[in-house]
Amino acid sequence: MVRGPRVPVVPKQAPPHLTPKVQDFPPNLPDAIRQLYTKLAQSPLLEPSTLDVRESIAPPPGLPLPKRPPQGRRRRGGTYAGEGIDEDAVGGIWNWVVIAQVKEGTESRGSIAAVVRAIRKTLLTMDVPIRLPPGSKRRAHNGWAVIDAGNFAVHILSRGSRQKYFEHLDQ
Repeated sequence: MVRGPRVPVVPKQAPPHLTPKVQDFPPNLPDAIRQLYTKLAQSPLLEPSTLDVRESIAPPPGLPLPKRPPQGRRRRGGTYAGEGIDEDAVGGIWNWVVIAQVKEGTESRGSIAAVVRAIRKTLLTMDVPIRLPPGSKRRAHNGWAVIDAGNFAVHILSRGSRQKYFEHLDQ
């Protein structure tokens, strides 16, 4: 039996939008976020190239309200709103933000809710469980769900919501 020269078999490459993005984590990233990222990178419901972890960006300061004392017999109408968030806070409410986008076409079939359940389960079953605030099992509205995990937030988005609300981060 005569055989010809062997042709090497080249494995097919995945399209660029499906290849997992290799992210360099900052050295001060909490271990819980690293574990969550590895779990989310394995999820079949998420676009692997859109998974992102970043430090929170501080919102721009707004104009201060003009000081006005309360008026009338019931002392209403003053503009003192109490103490706010610490002025020296770096990134607002959260220190870290995790952004994940579900695959297109699966938003209306419960993929956002399934990813929320998977994230909650991951956070609650870690070596040091992260306590989630009560009432954080909210439904996704307009293709967007947020999980508040203390010092970081996880945003689960549809493609339309990411383009609408987070397009400035993708540039």
